[in-house]
Amino acid sequence: MIWPLFAAAIALLFVVLSLRTIRLRNRFRVALGDGDRVDLQRAIRAHANCAEYAPFGLLLLMACEQLGAATAVLLVDGALLLIGRVVHALAVSRRAERIRQRVVGMACTFASLLLSSGLILLLSLSP
Repeated sequence: MIWPLFAAAIALLFVVLSLRTIRLRNRFRVALGDGDRVDLQRAIRAHANCAEYAPFGLLLLMACEQLGAATAVLLVDGALLLIGRVVHALAVSRRAERIRQRVVGMACTFASLLLSSGLILLLSLSP
């Protein structure tokens, strides 16, 4: 099985983003919200964006594997999702935001979602 490897890698990324947010909350003594702290705002959004996109991408990847997608395609699909999430998180987390990295991260994520969706439709509708 391929998708659990990507699930584990993305879970590790999620833990890193969570710990970064917690560390900044402790440093700035902000329990709820962002306290108007730019670094904390960025950490919260990097964490939240991962939480918003990663589960959906992994669910689609799992469905592709269950429907019998080729291993090579699953590896490309999962790599796009993982790379997209890592690059986006790095871009958003920096005070001097790197908009090009952010765009690349989202482009990889969207490519994964579109590839998975197309595969699911193709494999589900094929006789």
